[in-house]
Amino acid sequence: MSEASTNNPAHAPKTSLLASDARTKRRETAEKRFRMYGIAAIAVGLFFLIVLAVTIVRSGLPAFTSAVVDIEFTLTEVQFDEAEGTVFKTKAYQGFFNAALAERLQAADFDVAFDEKAIERLLGKTGGTIREFFRANPDKLGEPVSFELPASSRVDGYFKGRVTRDTLVDSRFLQVSDLDIVDAMVDAGVIKTVFNWNFVTGADTGVDNPGGAGIGASVIGSFFMMLVVLVLSLPIGVAASIYLEEFAPQNRFTDLIEVNISNLAAVPSIVFGILGLAVFIQFMHLPQSAPLVGGLVLTLMTLPTIIISTRASLKAVPPSIREAALGVGASKMQTVFHHVLPLAMPGILTGTIIGLAQALGETAPLLLIGMVGFVARGYPDGVVSGFLDPNSAMPAQIYTWAARADAGFYEKAWGGIIILLLFLLAMNILAIILRRRFERRW
Repeated sequence: MSEASTNNPAHAPKTSLLASDARTKRRETAEKRFRMYGIAAIAVGLFFLIVLAVTIVRSGLPAFTSAVVDIEFTLTEVQFDEAEGTVFKTKAYQGFFNAALAERLQAADFDVAFDEKAIERLLGKTGGTIREFFRANPDKLGEPVSFELPASSRVDGYFKGRVTRDTLVDSRFLQVSDLDIVDAMVDAGVIKTVFNWNFVTGADTGVDNPGGAGIGASVIGSFFMMLVVLVLSLPIGVAASIYLEEFAPQNRFTDLIEVNISNLAAVPSIVFGILGLAVFIQFMHLPQSAPLVGGLVLTLMTLPTIIISTRASLKAVPPSIREAALGVGASKMQTVFHHVLPLAMPGILTGTIIGLAQALGETAPLLLIGMVGFVARGYPDGVVSGFLDPNSAMPAQIYTWAARADAGFYEKAWGGIIILLLFLLAMNILAIILRRRFERRW
């Protein structure tokens, strides 16, 4: 066969552009297989995300409810004078309350024998609460007053399934015979489940009172810390980004700074905690466990994130904006602050909010400056004390609850995670809204 006949198009194999050859079919099959891998990866990720969300909600929702004893109690002036005239005043009020509770159960046809110790195991020492109320409200003497007294943590656990008759062992906290009284009180409508506002607004308690523990004081501590982080990290981070992106010369020194900023963004957060312990507490002698120190440590951790996101926002502004401003006679400073910075502000705010959200959930730096070792028993007295007085933060409080042995604290830890996630979700939604609201497309 001659060379001419070999190169003749008439002798070439006839193929159609509409028909796929074997090589094209293999390429299309590989593409479909890769798509299936991607869909499977998304499905697995969503499955574990749903499992995590369901676990958090199922384990944390019981923390938002509590069992209370709702009873109408009337204290006469004669009983008040009698109680105030005794040596053990609280015990006298306790006796009046026990008698009222027994009368309430007998009216509901429940003949349950109980003593003062049993009531203390179920409700604690209620005499002090009743005494303080009628001392503050003497006009209520002789009138029926409704009291909602919180049940003990173990009684609350009996309602939520943590404590059962089979697993309960008689102790000074609760006995199996006490559950008969609880069941009778439930049938009489004395005990009910209500929303636990104390968990949202209250403060932490000792290790023996998980039912009275609340996360409100820790929320205030986190709020003051975030104020410190916002006031320091936003201006410092934006100013550093503007200088590096718009004014700094391109040399080895600025390249070294940029490399170190990128490296700092990947440094473990506990390293910043060690730095804060050495510099702010041991060297500068700032108060331990104070939100001011926590805010300073989290500022150091947040700055690299804000600088990187701000520089990316400045780079996203088209060069034509700068050239047009310089072309009409604006200075470099006027170009940056009057034109470039306003256009980059949505991205800057978004990066700042994301950095704050990251700082809000950090626990390791707070462990090293002592915020996990302090139990805040109340709210700060003012703004200055809010920054300088020892307090806790939401992540540190959750860690403290999770480390305690009582199952009631473990339930509180899950509830605290829900509140923390709600804050983080709100901050991320705010970042998305700001970006959508102020973003400009060229």
